[in-house]
Amino acid sequence: MDDEEDSADVMGEQNGDVRECDYGKNSQIYRNMSFPFASRGVQPQDMSRPRLTSRRAVLPRRSSSVKLQASARRTLHTRPPLDRMQQIFQAIKSGEFPNRHRLAADIEVTIKTIQRDLDFMRERLNLPIAFDQEGKGYRFTQPISSFPMVELTESELVSVFIGQKALAQYKGTPFEAPLRSAFDKLTSNLSGKLTMAWSDLDALVSFKSFEVSPVDLTTFQTTSEAVCKSMEMSFDYKKLDATKYEKRTLQPYHLACVLDQWYVIGLCLKRKALRTFVLARMKNAKLGSAVFERPADFSIEKHLKNSFGVFTAKGSHTVRLKFDAFAGQLVRERIWHPSQKIQETANGGLELTLQLSSLHEIEPWVLSWGEHVRVTGPAELRKRVLRRLKAAVRDFRP
Repeated sequence: MDDEEDSADVMGEQNGDVRECDYGKNSQIYRNMSFPFASRGVQPQDMSRPRLTSRRAVLPRRSSSVKLQASARRTLHTRPPLDRMQQIFQAIKSGEFPNRHRLAADIEVTIKTIQRDLDFMRERLNLPIAFDQEGKGYRFTQPISSFPMVELTESELVSVFIGQKALAQYKGTPFEAPLRSAFDKLTSNLSGKLTMAWSDLDALVSFKSFEVSPVDLTTFQTTSEAVCKSMEMSFDYKKLDATKYEKRTLQPYHLACVLDQWYVIGLCLKRKALRTFVLARMKNAKLGSAVFERPADFSIEKHLKNSFGVFTAKGSHTVRLKFDAFAGQLVRERIWHPSQKIQETANGGLELTLQLSSLHEIEPWVLSWGEHVRVTGPAELRKRVLRRLKAAVRDFRP
């Protein structure tokens, strides 16, 4: 029987227990940066972790009939912290009220280690974990869908950004070491031992996407520092339909990569409202001296909830699109928006329904499907698409 969690048994353990890997110091990156893949159907998958060698030699488990000799001592292969915490997360999410003793036995670590992981998950990952007296185990006090993102240091995050553009360009440069560190963190999800030369990656793995304007590294570093330190920044910005740059001062709340494009979202002091800026359209980015307080109720998930990409508005549109059998198969293969609903139609087609705050980004997406899609609502979207099609036909006439 497990009593209510007691912090006394985790005191003074540093000298006698296995030393764990550092969790890192930049936990604010969790809240301030994101890679929202799911907005276009890329689903991140959970993976098991490799077993690492701990610094403490311990006795292996043996039957009571077998005598243990000093020579039989070996190194216990323990799981790294992220793997343990994911196992704890899944056990609590199952609703079976696991306690520390059960978790320690299942994961094959000490109760003290489990307590440290639970404390970290509550205090650093902000997971709502509580001990349930009736269930005699742990539970989540509110619905939780997935485990938080992997934490990277600031230099590693910059390196991931660089690697996104083109890893091969930075072999043999000062960026290669932090890139390797970030790669090792990401590939630590794989079971067993992984050995691979950088040159092998080019032959075995590739990513193909639309080319976007390259972002100046200094702009990215200045923006990421302003976001992480909650400091105002200034820059020159050229809007999509503008002919010249204009000065902007921003309190940046969040840095996001959407569809291979980097955006910063924050309070524009000129407009006195939330605005989204494309980093590729910025220049002369400078860190200011003023520090601001990021609103406690700001949430990037809430901010982008009803957008089809990054463009947000205060409207409400129920978009209904009918796809033929050819396009229907392609639409089924991806998650295009959290609100999407699919209804099968005759001849293998389907109707896709979305709830959006703006039609700005859905319009070109509809046009990209050509004759394979028909807009059934709203009427405003039908008019927009029809106007675009008529203009295209007019421009193609000899």
